[in-house]
Amino acid sequence: MKSCDVIVVGGGPAGSSCAARLVDGGAKVIVLDRAEFPRLKLCAGWVTPKVMSDLKLDICDYPHRLNTFDHLKAHFKGLFFKIATTQHSIRRLEFDDFLLLRSGAEFSTHRVKAIARTNGSYIIDGKFRSKFLVGAGGTSCPVYRAFFREENPRSKNLQVAALEYEFPYDWDDENCHLFFLDNGLPGYSWYVPKQNGFLNCGIGGMAERMRRRRMDLKSHWVQLQEKLSEKGLVKTAHMAPTGYSYYLRGGVSTVRIENAFIVGDSAGLATLDLAEGIGPAVKSGQLAADSILLGSEYTLRKVPAYSPIKPWISGLLDKYQIWKELRKLTQSRHRLRL
Repeated sequence: MKSCDVIVVGGGPAGSSCAARLVDGGAKVIVLDRAEFPRLKLCAGWVTPKVMSDLKLDICDYPHRLNTFDHLKAHFKGLFFKIATTQHSIRRLEFDDFLLLRSGAEFSTHRVKAIARTNGSYIIDGKFRSKFLVGAGGTSCPVYRAFFREENPRSKNLQVAALEYEFPYDWDDENCHLFFLDNGLPGYSWYVPKQNGFLNCGIGGMAERMRRRRMDLKSHWVQLQEKLSEKGLVKTAHMAPTGYSYYLRGGVSTVRIENAFIVGDSAGLATLDLAEGIGPAVKSGQLAADSILLGSEYTLRKVPAYSPIKPWISGLLDKYQIWKELRKLTQSRHRLRL
C-alpha cells in the first residue's frame, strides 16, 4: 500500500493547483484520476488574468495554445455589445496536463471505488493511504459522495446542463462570441476560437428551469448550429456535441470534515453569472492546501461567486430573470453562508 501525506482525487485545475502548493510546502502528495493525462476535457476554456496570477503563470511561459482577447462580443435579442475585458482561451487537454506535470506531485491513473477512514487515515481501495484527503473530482467526485453529500445536498435550481463540441477548425473570426437568452434559453451559448486551428462551441442553461419549460437542450443546439452557419462562423454541419452537468455556487455550508476537503466543482463553485469554474477551482484548491500546511481555517470567503467581468452583465441577466431564483436561494442562505 502506498502512503503519503495527502491524496488528491482529481487531476484537473482544482486538484493540480492544490497539489502544487502542497508539494511546494514539503508535503508528499499523490494525485489520483480515473483518466490518463493528457485527457480530453470539454470546456469553453477561457481563463482570466486573475487565474494566471493565482497560478503564478506568465502567459509567455505557457507552452501550448493560448489566445488572448481584449474584448468579448455579446449578443442579446438582436443587439450587440462589445465588452472590454482581457480573457485567454486554452485547450483543457493541454492546460490540465501542463498544470498536473508542473505540480511535481506523484500521479496515478486510478478509478476510486471505496474510501474508508481508519485510525486517522484515509484508505482508498486498499491501495493508497494518507492523513489528508482532497476531493477534486468534479461533479461526480467520490470524496463528495463518501463524506459530503448529506452535509451539502445539491440543489436542482443550481444545476447547469451543457452541450459542447471542440474540434480542429480553420476559423476566420478571431473573436469570442457569447449569445444570451436565444429562443428563451435560460442561459447562453458560445463560440470560442483557440490558437492554431481549434474551435469550441457550446450551449448551457439552468437544467431545472428548462425542465419546467419543457425545453430540450438538443433542439437549442440545432438552433445554435443554424445561427453559427448564418453568421458564417462555422461552415461545417458535422458537429457532435457531448453533454455534461455541473453546479453553480450556492449555500455551500461544509467544505471540510475532519481531514477531508472538497474543492472546485466537487463543492459546486461555478460563478453565478457566467457559470465559470476554472477560477474558483484554482483558488479553492490553493486555500485547501494552505489549510493543510498551515492549520488555517478552510473557508470560501476568498473564492469569488461572480466572474471578474463587467458587472452590468450580471445586472442584465438578473433583469431578465435568468438568475433571479439563484439570488433568492443564496440570499435565503445568508449570502452564500461562507
